[in-house]
Amino acid sequence: MTLVVMMDESSTSQEEKRKFGHAVAMDSETQLLNLRTDDETTHPLNSEQLGETSFDTAEGTSASCLTTAELQQHWRAVKQEIRSVKLLFQIPSTRTIEHTTSRYVVYQIILIRSGSYDRKHAAIERRYSDFLHLHHELLQDFSEELEDVTLPKKKLMGNFCEENIAERRVTLCDYLTQLYSLRYIRHSPAFIAFFTHPELKTAYDLLRGGRYSHALGVLQNALVLQEKLCSHDSPLLVQTLCALFVCHRDLEDFHAAFQTGHRALPAVRRYGLRKYRSPLLEAMVDLGYKLQRPVAQLQEELIRVQNSTHGSETLMSLKQLVVQEFT
Repeated sequence: MTLVVMMDESSTSQEEKRKFGHAVAMDSETQLLNLRTDDETTHPLNSEQLGETSFDTAEGTSASCLTTAELQQHWRAVKQEIRSVKLLFQIPSTRTIEHTTSRYVVYQIILIRSGSYDRKHAAIERRYSDFLHLHHELLQDFSEELEDVTLPKKKLMGNFCEENIAERRVTLCDYLTQLYSLRYIRHSPAFIAFFTHPELKTAYDLLRGGRYSHALGVLQNALVLQEKLCSHDSPLLVQTLCALFVCHRDLEDFHAAFQTGHRALPAVRRYGLRKYRSPLLEAMVDLGYKLQRPVAQLQEELIRVQNSTHGSETLMSLKQLVVQEFT
């Protein structure tokens, strides 16, 4: 009789521990979604994003569709949104470009994530005219915010003097730092496009021309820039990840393509990017068979998406969808 009581108590204890562990896990997820910081770079999730976070969408997606790695990636993305991210700007060098009818200076810009060692370095080059174009675009929407921010003026003479170039490197770096300190400006399409649009356009031109190896390097550099600048807007990265998927696949690096697809899928699901969802799932199922990977869950999700009330947003393949960007 005593033995029975002890077994009941043990069973009860195990059941209580199981319930307690489940409650702690649920509470941890709740705390994660409710985290806020005092820094102005905090980006709370809106109701639409929270709906996607629950993994319970109109197409019937559930947590069972996600692998452990994908769930971990998803929560890292959530943490990134609510974490204070700061960037430092450096202009360490310049080049003078001479053509038959023109001569100009290009400034190398490096973005560095502060607070920890930044292993992913990405550099771009911009002319003074690019800075001028950015400033005019920002003035259209943020004239009041830019009252105390001035772009260094171009001099009538001595623009190619080493002393003047060195001075302008410092002032242009300060200018970018001031812009970034203003939340609405650093999140604006014009500010992000200044750092990414020329590279992305070049990459998509190369991709359309079938020069996948050249496009791959440019896209990888652009992705690093987007990861630093667009932590508040993950859907912007999906487009680049899908383009990288196409490049890897057409270069027959199927493992890299499959991994890239798995990076893109959580954001596609979470933000309801139906335009990409069906083509990406189809491409991943096809690659999964080639790699002899388990694709049953991906196939089930694809069927649910295709049979949902929304249906497939596009009949194009992922490659067709990608190559039409920046046209």
